[in-house]
Order: sequence, then structure tokens, then C-alpha cells
Amino acid sequence: MSRHFSRRQALARIGSLPAATLLLRAQRKQQIIGEPPGRIPPLDELVNSLEFEPLAQRKLDDAAFNAISGGNRSGFDRIVFRPRLMVNTQNLDLTTELFGEATFTPILIGPASHQNRFHPEGELAMARGASEAQAAMVVADRSDHPVERIAAEAGGPLWYQAYPESDAHSLLSRIHQAVEAGCKAVCITVGTPYGQVGSNGYPRLSALPPMGNPAFDWNYIDRIRRSVTAPLLLKGVMSAEEAKTAVKNGIKGIVVSNHGGGFVHGLAEPITVLPEIVDAVGGRVPVLVDGGFRRGSDVLKALIFGAKAVLISRPALWGLAAYGAEGVRTVVELMQTELARDLAMVGAVNPQALSRDFVKISRR
Repeated sequence: MSRHFSRRQALARIGSLPAATLLLRAQRKQQIIGEPPGRIPPLDELVNSLEFEPLAQRKLDDAAFNAISGGNRSGFDRIVFRPRLMVNTQNLDLTTELFGEATFTPILIGPASHQNRFHPEGELAMARGASEAQAAMVVADRSDHPVERIAAEAGGPLWYQAYPESDAHSLLSRIHQAVEAGCKAVCITVGTPYGQVGSNGYPRLSALPPMGNPAFDWNYIDRIRRSVTAPLLLKGVMSAEEAKTAVKNGIKGIVVSNHGGGFVHGLAEPITVLPEIVDAVGGRVPVLVDGGFRRGSDVLKALIFGAKAVLISRPALWGLAAYGAEGVRTVVELMQTELARDLAMVGAVNPQALSRDFVKISRR
């Protein structure tokens, strides 16, 4: 009797063959093989997060899609694995603890503002998808739904993200509201005093859209930190020096990020500066990272460099745009599964067993 396999099942069976990589590459080139233009395939036919991007494009207008397309990818290609052999990996454990709360894996959903642009339920659907995948979620200050409603949909840990602004009292009021709603940590995004230039049609300095407060400094951050009971993280740190200064000023966590690379041309990719920042912090606070993470192998490289966890935004938004909450769940679960498989393939049973000996940096 013949058996019929879905694309996902078939790829799982040939995943150890050299042809698998070529097959996946061909599939990405053709977007979704066998699907007529404009048709959205069943979720169980998708095999990795990259396949969600063209599907999101079919659902969104150009402005919305351009906001979540692309990403920081080239830095990952220079990092290659050096596996360990003869390691018993039967008892894999990806559990990660951050600020006293355990998460199923070190893959978190990062903040993204105004998610109704991508799906009618926006952050509510994102929270449900995160909950179904047992993933923590960072709620953006500029959400389209009240943080209390988002928290009601979430079954896992929630954090809150905000930009500095001139009215610190108003910002603190919203942060306190988020903490009362259940957010366990607060992430302040730094390094974005102005919005993107060019891509959104802001040709003159006078027309630049404010993203944060261009005049804020460490005194501002200290005021926020002293007024908030939840751990305070800084998102946007891109150098060892700034990481040291942040820890010195009482920051409880670092998020290495260049905000998708859209604010200053020529920024380093987060994965390339992650090792020096981890070394500078020296384990005093957890270091997280975002930027370009699409596969479980990408996440594994960050963990090997010493990151405590990885934030993903664009892949989750592709899933949201194409399928709603179920798309978010599937994107996260695919990356979780890839991470578990890749962790075993390099010869480790948990992130704590990793070291930089597991990778080599290509100079090409």
C-alpha cells in the first residue's frame, strides 16, 4: 500500500541528505511549490519560517509588507558549526529562565507596533499564537489594543517595550499599567531618536518623525529604573562599551539590536557584535539579541555566543499576516523544533552545554 506524505513529512525524512538543502533552496525560490499565485496553502505544508514571507506579501499592501520584509541575514552565513560526536542527546531540554520565570525555549516574540496593520486582531492574535507555542511575548507600547486585553489572551510570560519620550510621567504611567496587567519585565528601546529616513518619505531633518526622545540621557533612564519595580532592559545596545555603561547604571538586561537595520545605513548586524557584548557583561545580566533570526540554526548560533534568548519579530508577523494566531504558533513551533534538532545534531542536550568551541567564524 502506498503512503502519501506532506511536504513537511517528506522533508523530515530526507533532512539528513545533501539534497535536502538544495530542495529547500529551490522551494524558497519558487515561493510555495505547486501553489497557484495568490493561493494560501494549508499550514501543515509549510516547513520553515522563510516560507511565510511571500504568503504575508500576498495578504498585505506594499506599505505594510515593506515594514516587515528583509532583515539582517549576511552575518549568519560566516558562522559554521563544529559538532561534537558520540553525545547522548536523548534528554534535550530547551527550558530557559529569565527574571525568575521559565520559558519553554529561548525563543521569544519581540515587540512590533500597530499590528492591526497585519491582521484585524493584531496583538490579540499574536498573544494567542505565542501562548499556544508556549513562548514569551514582548508587548509594544504602541499597540493597537490595551495591554490588559493582550495580557488576557496570553498564557505565557509577557514583557513590555517602550520608547523614551519627553513626558516621562506619561511613560511611567503606561509602564505601571503594563506591570499591573502582568508584564514581568520592561524593555526601553534606545538608539532611535528619529524614524527611518527615505523609506517612509522623510527627506528633510525638520520632517523626521520622532521615535524616542532625542534629548534623553542616562539620568532619564535612571529615573525610569528607580520608578519601576520590574527588571529594566535596554534594547538597542550595539557595543561592549555601552553594555558596560548600562550595567553600571543598574540595567538588568541587554537586548543587542539594530532595530532591523532601518534607522542608520551601515550598522553592524547584531549577531556580529553579540560575542563582544556578552564578554563585556560577563554574566552580570542576561544578554538577549534580535535581528535576522529565521531558522533554529540561527538561534543556536546566538546561544553558542552566549545569548540567553533570542527575540523574533518579522517571522511572527509573517505568520500573523498570513494565518492569524495559528500562523504565529506554527512559525514559533517550527523554529523551536529546528532548534531542538540542531542542538542535538551539534552534540549538546541544553543551552548550558554550549560553548564557542561549537562554531568557527569564516573569514570570507
